[in-house]
Amino acid sequence: MSKVAVIGAGVMGLACAHELLKQGHEVDIYEADDRIGGMAAHFDFAGLNIERYYHFICKPDESLFQLLKELGIDDKLRWTDTRMGYYFEGRMHEWGNPVALLKFPGVGLISKLRYGLHAFISTRINNWQALDEQEASVWIRRWIGRRAYEVFWERLFALKFFEYKDNLSAAWIWSRIKRVGVSRKSLMQEQMGYLEGGSQTLLDEFEKVIKQRGGRFHLKTVVKQVGVKNQAVDVLRTDNDSQHYDAVFSTIPLPFVADMIPDLPDEDKQKYRSIKNMGVVCVIFQMKKPVTDNFWLNISDESIDIPGIIEFSNLRPLGAHVVYVPYYMPQTHAKHEMSNDAFIAEARAYIKKLNPDLADDDFTHAHVSRYGFAQPICPPGFLKNLPPMNSSINGLYIADTSYYYPEDRSISESVRLGREMATMLDGSAAP
Repeated sequence: MSKVAVIGAGVMGLACAHELLKQGHEVDIYEADDRIGGMAAHFDFAGLNIERYYHFICKPDESLFQLLKELGIDDKLRWTDTRMGYYFEGRMHEWGNPVALLKFPGVGLISKLRYGLHAFISTRINNWQALDEQEASVWIRRWIGRRAYEVFWERLFALKFFEYKDNLSAAWIWSRIKRVGVSRKSLMQEQMGYLEGGSQTLLDEFEKVIKQRGGRFHLKTVVKQVGVKNQAVDVLRTDNDSQHYDAVFSTIPLPFVADMIPDLPDEDKQKYRSIKNMGVVCVIFQMKKPVTDNFWLNISDESIDIPGIIEFSNLRPLGAHVVYVPYYMPQTHAKHEMSNDAFIAEARAYIKKLNPDLADDDFTHAHVSRYGFAQPICPPGFLKNLPPMNSSINGLYIADTSYYYPEDRSISESVRLGREMATMLDGSAAP
């Protein structure tokens, strides 16, 4: 049995800790926040217990399904027939099925057929390595043509990735298309999942089982340094304590790692520092009325500077209408410094533009969540620039959401990678 520290109590860290405890190790979990869950954590939104950032479940999320069964909460999984919409040039359009594509304005029939074929082929691709070195916008334009790219992708890329929009891995974008594309009940009907009680259902069960197995949580505790002795993990230091550990698993954003572990090789520290992340400012509204009947709404309109909204109550019944308005942007973007009130006012104006029948008093409550490391930016060839999770320091294992590549962020990927990391301690998995 080893004495092990897990840094970060997001779902990846929790999955890692849970697996380590099953192996018989002694485990401490360190978390800077006042609660577990990371981006899956809930908060009290005017009496409504809900995620700070929206989450949904797709049909291929096998790692999550296996965990839910293991924890005995697979009966909490629910599926909803969801709808998509597209707000384009001042009008609302149906989206997400072949008939909606054929009816969509502003794009010729040949371009539509090419778009549909690309979406279909993407769900059948399994060898993502062939896309790893390709640039996403070039790959998409080659398939669907210039006009369809301008309408369906160009503004979306610009508002989600800003200066990185023309340097993204095709494999990374493909994985997003495929995950959502295969989460369907039929050709005409998309179907998404959620947990009864939200992500908190999973977090509560994780916390209970981890504590039952002897795991210890240290909340509101920032790890200042991981010390190294004779090329092996030695001491973990916080503001108030120092503890020896035989192994340390870091699941916090990679840009923090180089300063936290100064004895890492300079080459690895440079690689960690070079990972770029997109932040998010997420405005959440409780409302008296729905905005639309869609779960998510893509937006391509020059007067609206967001790529879409997520009407979460159209996925999970909440007893109130809840809308997430995410602003993705680098922390260096000037708009990132806007006040919460300014973001709320702008997002409210956008929603009223989408649905002119809404009045100010239809917005009953508002909240803003901010996180600077919502997702890594993955350029072509991204994987080869990541140091191995099993570091050159004995007993030190490092990963964050960058290591989901080419998969996008999801609770299921967090579970998969957290468990994979834990198996490295006993040598049952390759680095």
